[in-house]
Amino acid sequence: MADDKITVLVAEDEADFRTIMTFWLESKGYAVIPASDGKEAVELVKEKNPDVVFLDLNMIGMDGVEAFKKIREFNKDIPVIIISAHIDTLKAEEVMSLGVSGVFAKGDNFERGFSLLEVALKGHNKLKRK
Repeated sequence: MADDKITVLVAEDEADFRTIMTFWLESKGYAVIPASDGKEAVELVKEKNPDVVFLDLNMIGMDGVEAFKKIREFNKDIPVIIISAHIDTLKAEEVMSLGVSGVFAKGDNFERGFSLLEVALKGHNKLKRK
């Protein structure tokens, strides 16, 4: 990974959406690490230490809530933005209470995702947008 780029991990079990989101983020100048499920996302956060995480709420196996909790066990500061096609109110409330940086609905315009990303990065005091 280029050290001058901000690295974004995209954890999404729908391959088509993960590919589109990866392409879109790379077109905005970010380096992207794709993950196909929650377990892989947790391992990649440990190994690669990305700057921010987009984490699908509803994934087979380890869902976004469980993955988020595992990430917080070893990284309390990384900004995490939840992705969801269907916002389950109870899950959304749970992750919001755990301190996510935002929620990006799959039906939203990608510019909304970009706005959430920019806000998360500005709030994360160790990073400066290049």
